[in-house]
Amino acid sequence: MTEPEPQTILVVDDHPLFRKGVIQLIQAAPEFRFIGEAASGTEGIQLVQRLHPDIVLLDLNMKDMSGVDVLKAIKDEGLDSRVVMLTVSDQADDLVAALQAGAEGYLLKDMEPEDLMRQLVEAASGKITISERLTQLLVTSLRGKSRPVNVSEAGLTEQENRTLEHLIAGKSNKLIARDMGIAEGTVKVHVKHLLKKLNLRSRLEAAVWGDRCRRQAKP
Repeated sequence: MTEPEPQTILVVDDHPLFRKGVIQLIQAAPEFRFIGEAASGTEGIQLVQRLHPDIVLLDLNMKDMSGVDVLKAIKDEGLDSRVVMLTVSDQADDLVAALQAGAEGYLLKDMEPEDLMRQLVEAASGKITISERLTQLLVTSLRGKSRPVNVSEAGLTEQENRTLEHLIAGKSNKLIARDMGIAEGTVKVHVKHLLKKLNLRSRLEAAVWGDRCRRQAKP
């Protein structure tokens, strides 16, 4: 069996010592191919546009612009890069803001190196990555809003239910379209509709909500 190609990864962080340490970890991992680094949000956006990395490891707080603004700029480009925030902030507002802006992961800088690399490998495989101690924080935030308590109450169509299952698996619109045999634009419509029905604003929030409902439904 042919070994999968290493995932390309770009690091955007304005702290040089931390950035160099993370880069060393990435370069030692066969699952990844390090392709660039940026010391500012502006430079990071430019490199993403030029290099089209599979994964962007992005700091939340930088001097020139916030990581959330960088994230929004990347998503506006319509690229398939998976953006994983790497930050010191364990505040609910920062977590939710990043997820609502389209982040595929949110990790804390005080993680053990082996845990960070494990989470990045999961991100490379299409899974959602959130530091374990933040999962309950997100669930609590979701419970504080008015939304259906289960899939049946949400009134999702069959296609929306299938789309939600793919979101739980962390798949991109392109992969969902291929697996469901529909156009990528149709997937975007399904995602938009199910987010509205669930009173959520991001794919990751929907994935966490759906996964929680699935676990609760198990006997």
